[in-house]
Amino acid sequence: MAVDIQQVIRLDQLGRDDVARVGGKNASLGEMVRNLASRGVAVPPGFATTADAYWRFVEANGLKEVIDGALTDLHAGKATLHETGHAIRRAFVRGEWPQETDAAIRAAYRDLSKRSGTGDTDVAVRSSATAEDLPDASFAGQQETFLNISGEAALLDACRRCYASLFTDRAISYRDAKGFEHLKVALSVGVQKMVRSDLAGAGVMFSIDTETGFDKAVVINASWGLGENVVQGAVDPDEYQVFKPFLDDLTVAPIIEKTLGQKGLKMIYAAGGERPVRNVPTSKADQVSFVLDDQEILQLARWACTIEAHYGTPMDMEWAKDGKTGELYIVQARPETVQSRKDASGLKSYRITSKGRHLVTGLSIGEAIVTGTVCLIRSAREIDQFEDGAVLVTATTDPDWVPIMKRAAAIITDHGGRTSHAAIVSRELGLPAVVGTGNGTEVLHDDQDVTVSCAEGDEGFVYEGIGQFEVTDLSLDDIPQTRTAVMLNLANPAAAFRWWRLPADGVGLARMEFVVNNHIKVHPMALVHFDALEDEKAKQRIAELTRGYIDKTEYFVDRLARGLARMAAAHHPNPVIVRMSDFKTNEYANLVGGAQFEPDEENPMLGLRGASRYYSPRYRDGFALECRALRRIRTEMGFRNVVVMIPFCRSIGEADRVLEAMAENGLRRGEEGLAVYVMCEIPSNVVLARQFAERFDGFSIGSNDLTQLTLGVDRDSDELAGLFDEQDEAVKWMIRTVIEAARHSGAKIGLCGQAPSDHPEFAEFLVHCGIDSMSVSPDSFVAVKRHVAAAEAAQRRAETG
Repeated sequence: MAVDIQQVIRLDQLGRDDVARVGGKNASLGEMVRNLASRGVAVPPGFATTADAYWRFVEANGLKEVIDGALTDLHAGKATLHETGHAIRRAFVRGEWPQETDAAIRAAYRDLSKRSGTGDTDVAVRSSATAEDLPDASFAGQQETFLNISGEAALLDACRRCYASLFTDRAISYRDAKGFEHLKVALSVGVQKMVRSDLAGAGVMFSIDTETGFDKAVVINASWGLGENVVQGAVDPDEYQVFKPFLDDLTVAPIIEKTLGQKGLKMIYAAGGERPVRNVPTSKADQVSFVLDDQEILQLARWACTIEAHYGTPMDMEWAKDGKTGELYIVQARPETVQSRKDASGLKSYRITSKGRHLVTGLSIGEAIVTGTVCLIRSAREIDQFEDGAVLVTATTDPDWVPIMKRAAAIITDHGGRTSHAAIVSRELGLPAVVGTGNGTEVLHDDQDVTVSCAEGDEGFVYEGIGQFEVTDLSLDDIPQTRTAVMLNLANPAAAFRWWRLPADGVGLARMEFVVNNHIKVHPMALVHFDALEDEKAKQRIAELTRGYIDKTEYFVDRLARGLARMAAAHHPNPVIVRMSDFKTNEYANLVGGAQFEPDEENPMLGLRGASRYYSPRYRDGFALECRALRRIRTEMGFRNVVVMIPFCRSIGEADRVLEAMAENGLRRGEEGLAVYVMCEIPSNVVLARQFAERFDGFSIGSNDLTQLTLGVDRDSDELAGLFDEQDEAVKWMIRTVIEAARHSGAKIGLCGQAPSDHPEFAEFLVHCGIDSMSVSPDSFVAVKRHVAAAEAAQRRAETG
């Protein structure tokens, strides 16, 4: 190809060392084309204009003087940021191409069209600044991208507009804030063959969890049509999460999260008119369909791992699927700049202690809680009305909003996912944000006091009024080693990744009923017998919740499996002990469609609960769904670290019946390494501990129920509160006795409860009894670990005399 190499370079001739010549974005594309194509990573072909071409354009049109003069006036206060940016951009757009640059771009475009086998091939035209995508600055979305550009004249115009976008208001502001000199930053234009994702879908992908920094997950956002809507936060995309360590095993599919987004808009090619692309409403069928199937999700996740390994750092990538060929492509890759640089030596734990009425819900960005006053801004034209320190509420943000986002206490948007502009900038600024609320701008109003909570898992909540909250600093430095395992009690899958940095020995109690109650919401028997449901409102609600699922029971199995798998992933390869559902009948009845399938009991605490449900005709089919979910986690997803635990098992005969029911549903103790534990929370579990140990691999002492049933005290009674004491001598005798029996039988034994957190002397008692593990809430983990270490040290001193 007869072109000046200083003006235009093909992507396959570039590498990561070429940032100064073609910017971070184009250098990265070239790096992947040259080095990762052989490993299966597909990148569309293209070329890039060089920094030299930019400076020649600037010189040919006398733009250095224009830029210098406009910026001098801005910094002297003689012109506004808006006036400055507009003047510089106008000068660029009116500029003429130097003859040699014009010829080089045209020749490169003809060559690309020839390689693509078309006439004037459709191309994506993207900006790539020579200072972007650096480890300490993301420059996310600051320069323009133009899609579906066809023909030499249109391409040259788009390149001019890319140059001009180096001086958008937000880009000027950002460079000022970061200390970059404006006339030392050049712009390269990347020109790539269009991927026809207007006929399929596109999105964004990270090789690290963007909220917690969990480094074993790939996070993928996806929407129908061209990918700009995902990047800009104009849609609520699908979200998929994949566990990276299992991706080399082709026999499993470790997709630990699949969330269906609304995907209300779809960007497609425009037929005529000035704009080459346009947004149209997404069809109802597409809104209830996932953009990617499981194999495509896994393929992208494997590419993410390949790209991350090549660059040696977590990566932020954009992908697209061609609707004509069905092929997937990576169209951008840059280093992730927030979580990968975060100090990992400590955690702040936020806990809300009092809150007002719940107002709106969205995706949680960050982990903090803030209070403040709402400032509702509907358009970028109104940003001068924003008040410093307010809670910014708007429909969506783009880079024009960055100047006021920096001044906000928190951000709330109607639209957008975890990879939207609002989410990315909020993370970089360290601001809590609740994105994709759907109705924040309708429910919230100016001067309204609110509490914004991003400390309750993946979902962020906005509450009315100024709430109260606690902040605890958890230092991860100098946490002592202990013989006794210290594990975590977890319930919420949405918060599973939050605690991954704690050096816990696994999860001693993962509460299945929380997942059912909060993430599934439907009684499993109402799904099994959907056609026989008598409650029409419940039937309608179930139809809404199960949209996209042909088999309604699959909704239960899929949601439960993925929710629990997140906990298993966060602590793999350590054991994660999943307690099968332990609702009481009145709690089951409160699930959608549940009233029809539950008896009315006088004392649900001692009624049809735990093991007795699993073989009962009333719930046997529901238990089968729970077993299907656990088998899927272990066999199809690969999480063999999941241990099954049976609660409230009253007798040896009941233990046998439950184990038989599990085996009938594909969960046979000992098969494929499956361990089955039993809760020790009834005196009969202690009295017959050795017989129970013949049937189960371990015990978990539920100290609350064991105390209640040993002392005959209702744990919820205000009148008897003084009698409920887990350190009563009778309760301690029970605990000591069952620990001795378990150790004699070779069974594992632990305790899950709050007592070791609240009472160091109780932790010391358990250590002296020889317990194998304690399972505590994450915020008390560090304190309990230290209590246990002190108790073990005291025991060693006593033994050595």
